[in-house]
Amino acid sequence: MNYSERIAYYAYEVDGDWDKIAQKISANDIPKIVDIKEKYTTILDIDYPPQLRQLRFPPWILFYEGDLSLTSLPCVSIVGSRIPTEYGLFVTEQLAYKLVKDYVLVSGLAKGIDAKVHEVGIKKGKTIGVIGCGMSIIYPTCNKWYYDRLKENHLILSEYPYFTSVKRHHFPWRNRIIAALSKACVVTEAKYKSGTMLTVNEAINLAKEVYVVPHELGKTEGEGCNLLIQQGAQMITSIQDFKI
Repeated sequence: MNYSERIAYYAYEVDGDWDKIAQKISANDIPKIVDIKEKYTTILDIDYPPQLRQLRFPPWILFYEGDLSLTSLPCVSIVGSRIPTEYGLFVTEQLAYKLVKDYVLVSGLAKGIDAKVHEVGIKKGKTIGVIGCGMSIIYPTCNKWYYDRLKENHLILSEYPYFTSVKRHHFPWRNRIIAALSKACVVTEAKYKSGTMLTVNEAINLAKEVYVVPHELGKTEGEGCNLLIQQGAQMITSIQDFKI
């Protein structure tokens, strides 16, 4: 077997755990041969997204369904709350419609803002969803419609093999991939403490531009957005004139 196959087998053995794969690579373990269910690319392969190599902990492997070549096109991430307000959904939709003309839209296939981003990408362009579980898992189940369409005509990425279940710590870890794939990160709605803020931190660490929608003072749903603006993120003041 070649070393890319070896990494894939390692990932299946340890449910995609980055540290455990690293240990197996270091020890040059003999992997257990299993039936790999999905397509994949590893850090050793020519089609591995080069922007992910900028990460402190680049994924050893990416399992995927759909068109991997979308990662070679200009991408922008749009992220936000899983329980959005009407305002959050409105500005997300409007910004997504504007950006999808020039960029592949990247988000996390969660409820709320993510789902709206993928909806626009499906209707008007291309979109990439990065998930924190294996491809056999639809999470949340209400997003099955999006999963089915991304697998057919867009792209779903995960560093977790096919049957890996949902685990809480997977989601902040996957956010680094969302940030790294994208030229810039757009935040449309976020509380003070949220997974969205973790994605932003990854983008900042990678020296990516962060653009933020301002929110009404005193509204907890947008406190994270206002804090980011206070800390120096670019404030979006006009959807019509906004550009990256």
